[in-house]
Amino acid sequence: MALAGILGLWCAGPARDPVRPGIDVLLDDSLHLVRDARVGVLTNQTGVDRAGTDDVTRLREAGIEVTAIFTPEHGFRGALDVENIGHGVDSATGLPVYSLYGDVRAPTRAMLERIDVLLVDLQDIGARPYTYISTALLAMASAAHAGVPVILLDRPNPVGGLLVQGPTLDTTLISFIGMVPVPLRHGMTIGELARLGNEFLGLECRLTVVPVAGWARDTWFDGTGLPWIRPSPNMPDLESASHYPGTVLFEATNLSVGRGTAVAFQVVGAPWLDAARVARDLAGLPGVGVSDTVIVPARPADGKYDGAALPAVRLRVTDREVYDPVRLAVHLVAAIRTHHPDSLRVDTLGFDRRAGTAAVRRALEAGQPPDSIAERWVADVNRFLERRRPFLLY
Repeated sequence: MALAGILGLWCAGPARDPVRPGIDVLLDDSLHLVRDARVGVLTNQTGVDRAGTDDVTRLREAGIEVTAIFTPEHGFRGALDVENIGHGVDSATGLPVYSLYGDVRAPTRAMLERIDVLLVDLQDIGARPYTYISTALLAMASAAHAGVPVILLDRPNPVGGLLVQGPTLDTTLISFIGMVPVPLRHGMTIGELARLGNEFLGLECRLTVVPVAGWARDTWFDGTGLPWIRPSPNMPDLESASHYPGTVLFEATNLSVGRGTAVAFQVVGAPWLDAARVARDLAGLPGVGVSDTVIVPARPADGKYDGAALPAVRLRVTDREVYDPVRLAVHLVAAIRTHHPDSLRVDTLGFDRRAGTAAVRRALEAGQPPDSIAERWVADVNRFLERRRPFLLY
């Protein structure tokens, strides 16, 4: 073999088995869990097998009786970005589709009457405010009351399972955008979160997690070989997911996070923002490149600056192993406060719920240095790393 080929094999390291999401593992290895049962499926467009075929199709082809579909925020096809999504019927299968994002946030007993087991398959993105785990936990609570077991089909954490960053949720701030006391970037899969939430919330759900085969905690989504399907309309790619644990804080401000653009959560902008000056203040932060740009939101769901050309700060990951998006966000808020003290507006409760604590906002308002603010959550993160250990599967 040529030297280049030998070096290539050496650099590549040991070969890993293909990553198979929980739906593949269920159908290949554990079909007995749902055979002869009436199955309800809580899923959306991300519930697909390794080849990209949706769960409902795969289950029906395997002879499993699917009797109902439940959907989280953004609906069954993941295209809706509204506050209230109604129930309906799936045109492809004729199955009832029950929305769990609207007036009803958890399955009712009547919705569960025609199912013997509830399957859950949703792609989380690794940040506490993402609502799919909340929908899963509320469904688990309803299922527990109705005596219906839950099987959660696990999926990889797109941003890996090693890095854990940001404040841990203060339980006085529990809400639909944070139901369990984990850091902003928690480093867990949705299956692991469900196991933790089942115990913390005392749900007493009969929960079985079908694990991802072939996934390791150091693997990011682009190392899985799985198709990237937008988990929500404003999560276009892994770059956006990488910044989301930090830039999500700006949803509680009068700055746009790029909803209605191709770079949602990779930017922060406003008509009054001096993006070049703010970007210069952030130069040198580890693992991220910061520059100024212009964005034009088109029909953004948050209603911020529709059609306006906005000066914006653009973020690009340069070293994912050292980048801390939450620390970056604290620096970014501080810089904006410095240059635009009269323009920045913050929804206090919304910011605190996303941060998981009021301490970050209060420290920023007091003008404390961003790095000292970030250092305060390190001890909590270390405690969380020990607390999460019993719930890890990989």
